[in-house]
Amino acid sequence: MTHRRAVWVMVAAALMWSIAGVVTRHLEAARSFELTFWRSGFNALALVVLLCWLRGPRPLVASLRGGGAALWVSGACWAVMFTAFMVALTLTTVANVLVTMAIGPLLTALGARVALGHRLAARTWWAIALAGAGIAWMYGHEVSAGDPRHLLGTAVALAVPVAAAVNWTLLQHLRGQAEPPDMLSAVLLGALLSAAATLPLAWPLTSAHDISLLALLGVVQLAIPCLMAVAVARVLSGPEISLLGLLEVVFGVLWAWLGASETPSQAVLGGGALVLLALVGNEALAWRRARAPGATP
Repeated sequence: MTHRRAVWVMVAAALMWSIAGVVTRHLEAARSFELTFWRSGFNALALVVLLCWLRGPRPLVASLRGGGAALWVSGACWAVMFTAFMVALTLTTVANVLVTMAIGPLLTALGARVALGHRLAARTWWAIALAGAGIAWMYGHEVSAGDPRHLLGTAVALAVPVAAAVNWTLLQHLRGQAEPPDMLSAVLLGALLSAAATLPLAWPLTSAHDISLLALLGVVQLAIPCLMAVAVARVLSGPEISLLGLLEVVFGVLWAWLGASETPSQAVLGGGALVLLALVGNEALAWRRARAPGATP
């Protein structure tokens, strides 16, 4: 996979991730842990089908058995992301959740720098700073000070970028090994852990008429784009993945505005514009440098 193709694959993944908020707002009965259980359950089912198609049943079982500590750490990170994201959406607005998640690039860059000793290009640091400014603009306006429910939702959402930063840093470390393990199965492990952890809290299940939307979330919004993100981790750096993942913030706020009447404020629109500018600038400079005569592919 070329760098340019990997970028577009990651953009498509962010677009698919972004539909979670608007779909959740159209659910009638499923709430909190029940919603999380069904989403993770359908995600696990879809991943079994997809991974058996891509790898075959025996290699899938072998990767789960022989993945070692790295597989379990990555799986735990995915489980935290799957669970915390949906619980947070039931406690606060889509914009609050997505804006909180958007600190992921900074955490990932710091993780890669501290844990792996990676030296980041100046353009990446500037992009992170500009995106951070946009996020701070949106965050300061959207978080409802003094409202316990919104504050709790924001705190729960904070677990998502922390787990994502650990996961992307781990994937970058594994990419440098001579024979890196197949980490696609870690996404399946994360879905299984999330479903198992939330089932006791979701029982009794009452959301029969919401099944189609929850299946959409599990398959299209989660299983497919997560596999796409793991695949591009072999080509893109951790900070690049996190920066492109920020498109989920912009897309998600837009879908909630158009499809659920959660009108974004001027701060959300202005901050989102800065995020987009950071993404476009970073990728344009990377493409220009790659095209320069004598550049290393």
